[in-house]
Amino acid sequence: MNIIETVASALTDIGYPAEKLKTAQIRQISSEQYKQLNGYDIGFVFKQCEALLSQRDWPFSLIAFDWAFRVKKQYTRDTFDIFEHWLFEYVTDWYDCDDFCTHAFGELIAQYNDLIIKTHSWTNHPNFAVRRAIAVVLIYPLNKNSCPIDAVIQASELLMFDRHDLVQKGYGWALKVLSKHAPEEVISYLKNRHQTMPRIAFRYALEKLDKHVRNELMLL
Repeated sequence: MNIIETVASALTDIGYPAEKLKTAQIRQISSEQYKQLNGYDIGFVFKQCEALLSQRDWPFSLIAFDWAFRVKKQYTRDTFDIFEHWLFEYVTDWYDCDDFCTHAFGELIAQYNDLIIKTHSWTNHPNFAVRRAIAVVLIYPLNKNSCPIDAVIQASELLMFDRHDLVQKGYGWALKVLSKHAPEEVISYLKNRHQTMPRIAFRYALEKLDKHVRNELMLL
């Protein structure tokens, strides 16, 4: 039985696709099935991940991205090309983007900050989820204190005039996370950009600031 059949069988055992599954149920299957791969090198694991991604079905993608995260100790700078390919080819909505970018892809960026510049070329990609990833991929490194502060500001500038609301929410989210680590920088940025930043991004960005500061910014 190949990896697709094995995972499909495990999903069927808990009622998929007839029943709607919870993320926690799929992650449990992912953990159990990964035991078959434990000990294999990153190349083999990534081959299995791509096979799962090629199914273009949410549970398979969730498992693939989880397995990719589990081999994080074997990442190199060359891993970027593989992850970028997956992003372009298989990520089609915000939930895939966020799962991939706040785990595996974000971990890669946390390890190699010099790769951030390579994400800037995604600005004009036709898929909104890829553009959203420019900001969302910084959230994991931010939470690990492994991201330059100016990287979020740069991402926000690149995405400032993107018309898709989920892209706007994406960089607003990144600014919100940054505000927990560098509130003064975010406050200053919002004051400087309040006239040009879409209001939805603006509101997202200030959510974690002090209440008094939030009220002051909302009056701008």
